[in-house]
Amino acid sequence: MLLFYSLYMPNTRSTTMEEELNKDDFRIAIFGSARIQREDDVYQDTTKLAQKLASEGVDIVSGGGPGLMEAANLGQVLSKNPNTDSIGLTIELPFENSGNKYLNVKKHFQKFSNRLDHFMELSNAVVVMPGGIGTCLEFFYTLQLTQVKHICHIPIILVGGMWKELHEWILAYPVGSGLASIEDLDNVFPVEHIEDAFTIIMKTKKEFEAGGTDACMLAMKNKFS
Repeated sequence: MLLFYSLYMPNTRSTTMEEELNKDDFRIAIFGSARIQREDDVYQDTTKLAQKLASEGVDIVSGGGPGLMEAANLGQVLSKNPNTDSIGLTIELPFENSGNKYLNVKKHFQKFSNRLDHFMELSNAVVVMPGGIGTCLEFFYTLQLTQVKHICHIPIILVGGMWKELHEWILAYPVGSGLASIEDLDNVFPVEHIEDAFTIIMKTKKEFEAGGTDACMLAMKNKFS
C-alpha cells in the first residue's frame, strides 16, 4: 500500500528550470488524471513505474499537481536516487494552483500552450496514464508534433485499457479514411501494464545514450526558444 508515502520527505535538491534545460539528462513525462486518489490501483502503479525508472537514472516530469502527477513525482522521491530530478510544470487553474510536495524543479504557467511546449522540450518519451480532457490534450499534442516533425519521433506509451478504443478509432477513421498515415502512429504504443511501459522506456534510454549529444532526442531543446 502507498498510504504511508506521505511520511517520506520531499526531494530537497533544488534546480532551476534553466539549469535543467541545459542538462543532457534522459527524462520522461508522465501524464494522467489529477482526480485519482492514493488508494487507487492506478495511483500505485504510476508511483511504482516512476520509482523504477528513477532508480535507473530517468528524470520524472509531470504536471506537478495532485492525482497521478503527484504519484509520478512521489515515485522519483521513493527511488532515493540523488542523480535524478522530480520536475513539475504547474498550471494556474481555479481548482489547482500549487505544486505537490515532491518536486525539486518547478515552473508555473498561466497558459496551457506554453506549458505543453515545455513538456515537449524536456521529454524524451511520454507515458499516458488514465486521465480526462487534459490528458487527452497532452497525448494529441505530442502526437501532432511528432507527426509534423516539430519534435523527435519520441515514444508515446498509452497505459491501460481506457486507451484501447481511442487507438482503434484513430486507426479506423483518421487513418482508415486517408486523413492520417499509418506511419504517424509508429511511435504510439498501447500497453496494458506498467512493466511493458518500463521495457519500452529503457530501450529508448539505451538508444539515447548510444547516440550521445547528437541524438535526435536532444535536438528538441532548441525547438521552443
